Amino acid sequence: MSDGPGAAGHLLANGDAVSAHVFEPEGRAIPYAVEGTGPAVVLIAGLGLDIASLGTLGHSVAQEDFRVIRLGSRRPSHGASASMSDLAQDVIDVMTHLDVAHAWVGGHAFGGTVARFVALDHHDSVNGVLLLGVEGSSPTTLDVTGIPERFRDAEVEELQRAAWSAPSELAAGVPVLIIQGTEDAVTPAANGARLQAAAPDRVSVVSVEGGGHMFPATHIGATSWAIEDYLDWD
Repeated sequence: MSDGPGAAGHLLANGDAVSAHVFEPEGRAIPYAVEGTGPAVVLIAGLGLDIASLGTLGHSVAQEDFRVIRLGSRRPSHGASASMSDLAQDVIDVMTHLDVAHAWVGGHAFGGTVARFVALDHHDSVNGVLLLGVEGSSPTTLDVTGIPERFRDAEVEELQRAAWSAPSELAAGVPVLIIQGTEDAVTPAANGARLQAAAPDRVSVVSVEGGGHMFPATHIGATSWAIEDYLDWD
């Protein structure tokens, strides 16, 4: 297993650049970027979105002494399909490649659903789950209105939609932090409330006032603070 050629670095809003890499185990091509030192936090991009969509958020969290690993979905290859468990295995394979034995694993909408499968399939590798918006009973609807083109990764959307399935449950004993935008019409707050009601002893919810579906990219301060505050407490 080896790193493939790095893609161009994604320019962050503050002018810094973090190089994106491609990990290619067994012909899969999984984009990722790493920043910071400390306890590991994995953030998985949402449906049809590039890891750049979590770039500034990842940078902000990394500044608080966390090692942030941003992940995208594997590239479609010759019509090959993938399941949610396959995408969860991709996360574990990148973690292993980076010598990360365990981490908080989360993501934006679809990325959070992948994170839930990581916790179910690889319980011992997950300290907790971070959900930036909670998907409901069907895949996220992608509304490209207001999404910068540099955040788009339309090539993987078909593979993601074909892979999608709802997790059957929350992983036993794993704490969950839900962060959700109050104005998010794609992954509405009601989804998070239902998930919290299913396990109120270990699911916490933080609301980002005024945040729409892209709040991880538009409301950086509030989202980053919620993650940092919770993980410091944990």
